[in-house]
Amino acid sequence: MRPRIALPADTLAEATNIINERNAAFAPRPAIEAIVKAGGIPIIFPSVDPEDVADYIDLFDGVAFLGGADVDPTFYGEEPHEKLGVTYRKRDLFEIELLKQAVAKGKAIFGICRGMQLINTGLGGTVYQDLSEDPDATLKHNQEAAGNMPSHHVSVDPNSRLFKIIGARPYVNSRHHEAVKQLADSLKVTARADDGVIEACESIDNDQILAVQWHPENMYKHHADSKALFADLIARSQKVAERDRQ
Repeated sequence: MRPRIALPADTLAEATNIINERNAAFAPRPAIEAIVKAGGIPIIFPSVDPEDVADYIDLFDGVAFLGGADVDPTFYGEEPHEKLGVTYRKRDLFEIELLKQAVAKGKAIFGICRGMQLINTGLGGTVYQDLSEDPDATLKHNQEAAGNMPSHHVSVDPNSRLFKIIGARPYVNSRHHEAVKQLADSLKVTARADDGVIEACESIDNDQILAVQWHPENMYKHHADSKALFADLIARSQKVAERDRQ
């Protein structure tokens, strides 16, 4: 059986005259397709009461926390910065609880952009609410190039799992104004942009968590390193599936 990959949904916040689209839950089509192409079965989870997470936890083998709105800074003990973007607390509450239970159950975890920031926050880290807070951030991290095109390089730690997956110097896309500030104690930095901004992290003691600041779901069709990140998620999730179904 192919591994099942949970995709916590975003919520459509734009005004619409179609009643069935108001506040509709959705997952990005590129992420769905990347998971299917890599050999997984995507399952979209709408944001519901965190108390309901326990009823979701046995429905999946791996989970991908995707891009979207800024994480509410009160989750890491800060008030909103003047350049904070749109937040959606209901999604944050659901995803943080889903993360914690997924960690406890040994599920495979992957983070993309906001997803990396959410993972870090949920595990006790902090986030720059805007890169203007980081005096060393000088590169353009919110590209104006097409979203499926790379815009800057990152340097990967040769002692990391990520290095084995994508190599030393991948060329990545970049659409973010927030970034990891203080990394959670259970994680380690595995890649940085040339200005020092954290671009990837992973678990210190095992292969459970891997997260990147860029958007491989937009580049997997034409970039081998992006495709490899989804292949890695499926491989890790397959191990979880085999363990849990014995």
